[in-house]
Amino acid sequence: MERGYVQVYTGNGKGKTTAMLGLAMRASGANLRVYIGQFVKSMEYHEVAVIRKSLPNTAIELYGLGCTIHREPTEEDAQAAKNGLAKARDAIFSGNYDVVMLDEVNIAIYMKMLDVPSILELIHTKPPHVELILTGRFATAEIIEAADLVTEMTEVKHYYTNGVPARDGIER
Repeated sequence: MERGYVQVYTGNGKGKTTAMLGLAMRASGANLRVYIGQFVKSMEYHEVAVIRKSLPNTAIELYGLGCTIHREPTEEDAQAAKNGLAKARDAIFSGNYDVVMLDEVNIAIYMKMLDVPSILELIHTKPPHVELILTGRFATAEIIEAADLVTEMTEVKHYYTNGVPARDGIER
């Protein structure tokens, strides 16, 4: 790619990671090299297995120590996020990837495991050809301002609020 942009998928609605994964599939189909780093997750959701088996030129790493979305993060969680950010930085600057996706990075910031300046530094110093995708609720105003494309998913209605748990193959 001549120029890579910065995309942000945020908001309280469902579909941020799904949109990112759709882009990963499209990029892989176009023979682009893709790196996906998932913050705050360590569970191998079903999409991880498909990516590892089916998407050529795509690497995925999980940076979490369990799902921290429903609990207070520990110092170990914060260190795992920082280690993940270092891996993501290495991927961005390695020359091995055209598209780098940081799933739930906005949540890691919101939960104070990462800080905004470290993400802004990646945005402003990434190689010009690398497309950078950032997902997760609660994207900060600074990250939104620095991005080239921002999509906010808005929840209108969700069966989860009526007690329906996450289902295999649909939400996880």
